[in-house]
Amino acid sequence: MAKKWFRLAIVFLGLSFMASPCLAGALDAFNGQQGTIRIAGGTAHIPVMQEVAKRIMTYNTDIVITIAGGGSGVGIKQVGEGLVDIGNSGRKPTPEEIDRYGLSMFKWAIDGVGAVVNPENAVRSLTQEQLKAVYAGKVDNWAALGGADHSITLYTRDEASGTRAVFWKKALEKGDIYSRALFIPSNGAMKTAVASDPYAIGYVSVGHMDASVAPVAMDGVVPTIETVKSDQYRVSRGLYSNTRGEPTGLTRLFIDYLFAPEGQQIAAAKGFIPVK
Repeated sequence: MAKKWFRLAIVFLGLSFMASPCLAGALDAFNGQQGTIRIAGGTAHIPVMQEVAKRIMTYNTDIVITIAGGGSGVGIKQVGEGLVDIGNSGRKPTPEEIDRYGLSMFKWAIDGVGAVVNPENAVRSLTQEQLKAVYAGKVDNWAALGGADHSITLYTRDEASGTRAVFWKKALEKGDIYSRALFIPSNGAMKTAVASDPYAIGYVSVGHMDASVAPVAMDGVVPTIETVKSDQYRVSRGLYSNTRGEPTGLTRLFIDYLFAPEGQQIAAAKGFIPVK
């Protein structure tokens, strides 16, 4: 009874998401459940995963949800090998991965990936050819692009990254990435690296962009949620949560919540485009 009264008090005080009756209703599926959900993979997904996990675990303290990054390739491999229950990826698993692991795929949002620079950098627009030349190491000084006379610090992600995969395929048109580019392990770390280096260029999920970095227009189009949604900015991808076989139990409930109105609202609030 005390537990129920505590939850009721939270509703009346408006101290949590349960202040909304519709949110409590969406979480009712977790009532009486217990167990653990293990999640790993794509780092673009993490803000949504964390918020959903917080809501579920606050509603039902008998549920534990763990979240790790590692990149899309790691998420697909770990869920395929049974190390986690949900493997997130910022790219669609390949036919070979689907066959090897028996994956089921759930695309719950759409995201863009764009180049970013430090806010102190005056260069805010590049053609696609200029961007490709920078990443190939053919242009290595900002002065050649209308900026300061200083070498470019080039950041990229490793090959397990779905963020890298879509940027390489659609922005760089599968062009070379300079071998001396510095590798960054996640979207969050990329943003931090660029924010701390006035001569840096990197790329991040549009959902991760904030005032700490400045988006770079490509061929005159700035990567934003609006331009991705309108298809003006074409460097976009789906955000997937993958399971080995059809999900069951708590895993099924978690994925269902991502597609519920509340889950889609969370995706939108975190800077992504809902699929519903």
